[in-house]
Amino acid sequence: MATDHSLSHHGRVTLITGAGAGLGAELAESFARARGEVVVNNRHRREGEPSAEKVARTLRDSGLRAWSDTHAIDDPGAAQAIVESIEGRHGRLDTLVLNAGVNGSPGRISAMDPADLAAVMAVNFFANASLVQAALPLLERSSAGRILFVSSTAGLHGLYGRAHYAASKGALTAYALTLAAEQRQRGIGVNLLMPYAETAMTADVDKQIIGLFTADMVAPAALWLASPDCAATGEMWIAGGGHFRRAMVVETVGVSLARNEMDMLPERTEALADMNGAQAFKGGLDAFRSVVDAIRTE
Repeated sequence: MATDHSLSHHGRVTLITGAGAGLGAELAESFARARGEVVVNNRHRREGEPSAEKVARTLRDSGLRAWSDTHAIDDPGAAQAIVESIEGRHGRLDTLVLNAGVNGSPGRISAMDPADLAAVMAVNFFANASLVQAALPLLERSSAGRILFVSSTAGLHGLYGRAHYAASKGALTAYALTLAAEQRQRGIGVNLLMPYAETAMTADVDKQIIGLFTADMVAPAALWLASPDCAATGEMWIAGGGHFRRAMVVETVGVSLARNEMDMLPERTEALADMNGAQAFKGGLDAFRSVVDAIRTE
């Protein structure tokens, strides 16, 4: 991992959504302890002190720099209001950590309520996209703007009984990788973190297992990927229980068949699936060009 110097966020302003509890609150504390200024966002659901303010106040009582924001990120106009508030108070935004998300109700696709799918997509995808668009002008003014999407391996592999959640995270992952490619030349680093951590969203997982995956074991990956010293962009990291991985989408070398050989495809599936020489691409266009090159050379 990184050195203590690499994890410093001294003087940087970071917005963390969904930070009223769980992983988001842990990330807020970690960024604040890394000498950053943190805006803790979480919607206010009940009467009493908002969870975002409680987290921010606890950090301030420890001598750290933190402020709260109680917008629900999926409310109309919320993205612009959040960013305008940050610009008015701090005059800058260096890091955007998109952690807010919902699970939705479990159930198989055959019984899924379309309204539940829409509700999950509204928070997990559309609200995040709105925040990115609102925040980009401020991030572009930073000397090292960083965007960290908190996604999920469900978006890579699917998740039985949680199709709406997996679909939202899959969409978020594709969006983030596209954004990374678009912002590469502008110096804004865009990465994805896919955590395994004990939060309210993992309440139904065996406690003996999930208890190993505390939120503080994920935070170092977030601090590094959002650090001004981190030159990585367009990367997918998995973190949980002190274990870290890189995830990549790859394509096999594949096979080419002439028009009069198409009926041979079932016989070539083993060769088609051979992972020797499998490669990753920087985007869909590069993947397409690779197919064109394969056709031209065979």
